[in-house]
This record gives sequence, structure tokens and C-alpha cells, in this order.
Amino acid sequence: MVKMEFVLPWIQKAENDFSSALYLADNMHPPPVEIICFHCQQAVEKYLKAFLVYNDQEPPKTHDLIELAKQSSCFNKDFLLFIPKCEFLVPFAVRARYPSVNDPNDADMKTALTCAQEIIKLVKFLLHV
Repeated sequence: MVKMEFVLPWIQKAENDFSSALYLADNMHPPPVEIICFHCQQAVEKYLKAFLVYNDQEPPKTHDLIELAKQSSCFNKDFLLFIPKCEFLVPFAVRARYPSVNDPNDADMKTALTCAQEIIKLVKFLLHV
């Protein structure tokens, strides 16, 4: 098993993303929905990469949460249960950063926050943090 000193930087960056999403959702009116969704996707991506590093894997250079969840499932099958949540979050890696006719709305933001929270909870439990 890899030393936590290699895992903690991933966790710190992930926490920064998720705490930013929560802060923006709670303190900006109206909330910047697309930025919150982006930070939710980023937090999950970094938490999944932290889990891979914890399991002595080189995290791939990808924003594809589905792929990261599948790789993580090699170490814990529970990640397969989160594939639909990952599918929901994946588009926010890019879509939320540019103007689009499909900009996320308040319901998307709430779903993104919930999806991220649930995945993060599993990773934190497995990493004992």
C-alpha cells in the first residue's frame, strides 16, 4: 500500500473543489450553477484518483469518472454502484466551462452536489479520512 503522503495532496485538492462548490451554493445568490457542477465533477475526479493512488495505481490523465470508477472497482466493487452518478457528473468537466444551450440548472446543481457527496463519502470511508 502506498504512503498517505502521496494520497493526501489529491484529497486536499478534492476537498478544495468540493468545499468551493458548497460555499458557492450556500453563499451566492443566484448560485453560479455551472461552476458548482464543475467543482463537483472535479472533486469526484480527484477523490477517485486519490483512491487509485492509495491502491498503488498511477491515476490516468482523464476526466472520465466512469473509467475512474471502473478502475476503482477493481479494489472495491461498491464503485460500480456509482457509475450512474459518475455518468451524470462527467459532462460538467467541460460543458459547464463554456456557454451552451444545455447549461445546467438548479436541479442539476442539487443532483451534482448529492452525487459528489455520496461518492466522496465512500472514498473517505475506504481511505479512513
